[in-house]
Amino acid sequence: MRAALVAERTEAPALAPKRVGEPVVRVEGLNHYYGEGEARNQVLFNNHIEIPAGQLVVMTGPSGAGKTTLLSLIGALRTVHEGKVEVLGRDLSRLGAGDLVEVRRDIGFIFQMHNLFDALSAYENVKMAAQLGDASKDEIRQRGSGILERLGLGHRIDYKPRFLSGGERQRVAIGRALVNRPRLVLADEPTAALDRDATMNVIRLLKQTTMEYGAAVMMVTHDHRIIDSADRLVHMVDGRIMSDVVLHDALRICEFLRPIELFKTLTPRQLTDVAEKMSKRHYDAGATIISKGDAGEEFFLVSDGEVDVIRADREVARLGPGDFFGEVALISGEPRNATVIAQKPVDTYVLGKTDFEAALAASQSFRDQLYRTYFLRQ
Repeated sequence: MRAALVAERTEAPALAPKRVGEPVVRVEGLNHYYGEGEARNQVLFNNHIEIPAGQLVVMTGPSGAGKTTLLSLIGALRTVHEGKVEVLGRDLSRLGAGDLVEVRRDIGFIFQMHNLFDALSAYENVKMAAQLGDASKDEIRQRGSGILERLGLGHRIDYKPRFLSGGERQRVAIGRALVNRPRLVLADEPTAALDRDATMNVIRLLKQTTMEYGAAVMMVTHDHRIIDSADRLVHMVDGRIMSDVVLHDALRICEFLRPIELFKTLTPRQLTDVAEKMSKRHYDAGATIISKGDAGEEFFLVSDGEVDVIRADREVARLGPGDFFGEVALISGEPRNATVIAQKPVDTYVLGKTDFEAALAASQSFRDQLYRTYFLRQ
């Protein structure tokens, strides 16, 4: 196993990064109303939710439950009445019109109605959205045609909407929403007009968006074909979030941990106990994961991507999927002795200090294996 004890880049970055662990969406105590005076009607009641990067969230519930209203508030398409809505680290209630436009540029919207421009071809509709970003002409052409190919519309690129079926028009709208690689995708019944194969293709593309670009996806749907692909299921009734369940997470973490040498000594029950306490965390390329001199509070396992371990201003190791770091400070009680930086976009599984110590206490073989690694790294 490659080495690592961790920390953070010491020089100040050119742009302040998001706080580690900061969700893409944070909603606190959200109430919302329609109408004025005696006709005023409350439609959302004290809702709270946090959505991290890298998660596909499916929202379900009966018609009139408030799902679309919640989505439109998160998308800065409606004014927040009461409570707090933070998107990409910015409190929407404190932003002016110009700043709200900037927030929306980082959001991909997919609506039930495709709202394509009839005078433009499929490619031109997607291209128009791509031009709102900062991509070059060549990159716009490559992205626009590429995403339509991935959506099965390569043979329809030059067709105008009136020559496309309803499902094809909806796929163009999906391509338009995703072409700029948004950090948040908000989708309202995006697959209602699609057959099964097209639906699964779209869901695969949305899942790739969460994995490759660290985006969060919130999707309102009644399409039960999608639920098995969701990372999280949120159910709304009468303007309230009634349940919020992370799906399959512990199972996925167990499958990832099981082949790793360090975790092979754990029994299935012990492995599940550890997995249930680990949380997934995404870091953008260049982000500092931990800094030299910090207190050791977390153990990290790399799920996807690569990190650089820096000590004395030089790289001493590069870690990839299946590698772990952070255990030395947890075992020794001393400050972090190195800085760890995401070399490319990285997904990690994180275990807090208390749960880490409980895992050590539960398994002598796990403890012995970790201590062997610890002494090898000194």
